Amino acid sequence: MRKVGWFLMVDLTEILKPYGWWVLGGVTVLYIAYVYANRKKFRSASTLALSGILAALVTVATTIIRVPTPTTGGYLNFGDTMVMFSAMVFGPVIGVFAGGVGSALGDITGGYPGWAPITLVVKGLEGLLVGYIAMRGDSTGNLVVAGVVGGTIMVLGYLSFEAYMFGIPVALTEVPGNTLQAVTGILVGTALAKVIKKRYPEVLDLI
Repeated sequence: MRKVGWFLMVDLTEILKPYGWWVLGGVTVLYIAYVYANRKKFRSASTLALSGILAALVTVATTIIRVPTPTTGGYLNFGDTMVMFSAMVFGPVIGVFAGGVGSALGDITGGYPGWAPITLVVKGLEGLLVGYIAMRGDSTGNLVVAGVVGGTIMVLGYLSFEAYMFGIPVALTEVPGNTLQAVTGILVGTALAKVIKKRYPEVLDLI
């Protein structure tokens, strides 16, 4: 902890570091229970299988290219491409799991376990909102709007946590990199979603 003026800043990543796996395990159990409880609405087996596959793809995309950011102890990555793709194609339920759990798992396996619970919240909300908006229509414009909203949530979400932990000046240094992540996610995620929805519309029947 350190105090700047009247504001007490706490590095949550150090506090949360031991709990990453426990948080992911608990969230996964709750997600499975939710899908099973709504099995009349979802094809539970295929929904869970897709959720796991897409979460794994998000993890790979998150860890395959990493650019460390020394000021906050985090890193830049391209996981948002798969977060947005998953949510744009399969909607908010799979989007929230793939985005949150897949990205948080990337933090843990990539050596940033303290960030995992924070990422779970931020990227989960990103996937949820992108998926919700994307379900309104398949037009490019609608998918871009979904991506912009999700990307904004991601940038502001990390900005809020980092401002609390490290102060606003330090947190602001992360905004350009996170914005680049968001823009990349919007462009690649929208392009991939359009291709899949056009060429393989039957994938939507899996859920």
